[in-house]
Amino acid sequence: MSKAFTKEPDGDEAGDDLPERPVSEHPNFVTAEGLRAIDGEVARLRAELAAVQGDADRTLAARLARDLRYWTQRRATAQLVDPPVASGMVQFGSRVTIERQDGRRQTFRIVGEDEADPARGSISHVSPMGAALLRQEEGDVVLVAGGEVEIVAVE
Repeated sequence: MSKAFTKEPDGDEAGDDLPERPVSEHPNFVTAEGLRAIDGEVARLRAELAAVQGDADRTLAARLARDLRYWTQRRATAQLVDPPVASGMVQFGSRVTIERQDGRRQTFRIVGEDEADPARGSISHVSPMGAALLRQEEGDVVLVAGGEVEIVAVE
């Protein structure tokens, strides 16, 4: 085929410079709430993408399509983890209260990567804090980021 009949990228294509969202190499464990949030995000993105099809804003459409690919993949790989059983041991889904060396107490829920939001009291099971707390028990002292924290409650 002659080169004259092939389309060369011209750099003006929408999304040409839009990288894919990175996907974690860790298992995609989710709580029931996390799974519902993923489903909601997929539905929202599908609706928004359908609404902008044919619009002049191809950059927005490319961003929505990219995000939809990410969340569709996260939904396909989601592994729902049953709520933890009351055992005093930190498990995925547990709410853990720690006390830092300076006396501050903080409570976190151990959740999946996509639903983690430390400002709202949830941390990922693969974060340094989450990984250090998993499989520990009330009263245990663990080393996190160069400091010790004591587990004072597990719910």
